[in-house]
Amino acid sequence: MKRCILLPALLLASAPAQASPQGDADQLTSLINAYRAAPGPCDGSPDAAPAPPLTPQARLAGIRIQPGTILIAVLDRAGYASAQADAISVTGAASAQMAMQTIQQPYCRALLSTAYTEIGVTHIGQEWSVVLARPAPPHPPSPLGMSPDRPATPIANWQEAGQTILEGVNAARANARVCGGQSFAPAPPLRWNPALGAAALAHSQDMARQRYFSHTDKEGKVVGDRARQAGYQWLRIGENIASGQLSPQEALAGWLTSPGHCANIMNPDYTEMGAAYDLGQGQRSSIYWTQVFGKPRK
Repeated sequence: MKRCILLPALLLASAPAQASPQGDADQLTSLINAYRAAPGPCDGSPDAAPAPPLTPQARLAGIRIQPGTILIAVLDRAGYASAQADAISVTGAASAQMAMQTIQQPYCRALLSTAYTEIGVTHIGQEWSVVLARPAPPHPPSPLGMSPDRPATPIANWQEAGQTILEGVNAARANARVCGGQSFAPAPPLRWNPALGAAALAHSQDMARQRYFSHTDKEGKVVGDRARQAGYQWLRIGENIASGQLSPQEALAGWLTSPGHCANIMNPDYTEMGAAYDLGQGQRSSIYWTQVFGKPRK
């Protein structure tokens, strides 16, 4: 199972930097492998079993884990096909030793897991990202030059991502905002609507499957058609779409900087919302976001 483990930001004492970020990243990799060789207690067990060392993987080393990051999407963007992966992020550690002390006990099971064979560590300032992974087995050549599908493994819940977008939208609507040249007063918060969420998911899935990016699908249907098909009888309807953003926060930030998308978000006529994402197929797939706004018919 692919999971994204996000440690809360930790306030730790600072110390002067003694090495380059890459040198510190390599040092944390060495500390993790030393811990795997002689682990000691873990999660209530007095003597955890040793584990083989993890092999540093350059593609994993360039991955930065932030709140809301969808790990499988980041791995796909990096061109890394994984059978299993985990990520640990810590902020506030001034050295590799301090980062190791912070993650060792809370995440000992992940750090000692024999399910992982490769590792990548990214160090920026006092922020550390550790990605543990096992690569997917090589695919046989695909007929007709088609890309092999990514492994069918669970990814971050689209409903949770949609709720994160809803929270961000309502925070934006709570304050006056200028979208391009149009000024908007604060607007009432939107409610989550499952039918609009289903319509958003269906469009994201269709764009991902058929590899297009448009409000109009391959059958000529638009958001109003998709909402009705999902069972939503609307008086007003609107839609934002995005592609390539690796977290709900990044998708929302992009919409808020675009005048038309921003106007949809701030429109006081809308009362309900649904949002979702889906990933395309293949190692270098993209991620597609859809946000649907509505006001139901009485």
